[in-house]
Amino acid sequence: MTTQVSPNTQQQDPNLQILTFVLDNEWFSTEIQHIQEVLEYRRVTPVPRTPSYMLGVINLRGKVVPVIDLRDYFGLTITTPTVNSCIIIVDIMIEGEEAFIGLLADSVQEVLELTADQIQPAPSLGARIKTKFIKGIIRQEEDMIILLHLANVFNGDDLAELKEMTGTPMKSDNG
Repeated sequence: MTTQVSPNTQQQDPNLQILTFVLDNEWFSTEIQHIQEVLEYRRVTPVPRTPSYMLGVINLRGKVVPVIDLRDYFGLTITTPTVNSCIIIVDIMIEGEEAFIGLLADSVQEVLELTADQIQPAPSLGARIKTKFIKGIIRQEEDMIILLHLANVFNGDDLAELKEMTGTPMKSDNG
């Protein structure tokens, strides 16, 4: 199963669309404009001598895409993928370079549409991950959803390391 997600054009729509997903029983999200597609979990080919958070690479329609275990990257409890696990393919600009990266998530929940006033600033204390990764916090019924700032999650040093270790060009060939 592959789910195509159409990007949001924020300039035309004052509402923000986010994709919510779960890591270690915590809700996270990212802006839908960064999502290319959501894949069922599939075998990831390990790459020797890479950081523990890098699971390896997958072949996505002829492109080699590195897959990051966000649980490991954020210092959360690491588990074995389940039937609900999925790989979220994101396309983000990091230091002027377009990067396709797969993010392993425990499960994908839903797409939500929000207004700017529904996003609270990140707290300065008590977060399980560094607050520079957090664009904001969203209250959804009884749950709190962390809105990730992907460009801050994956900095240039991380990308350079991934490129060097996988030999993978991160720039898309034809968009």
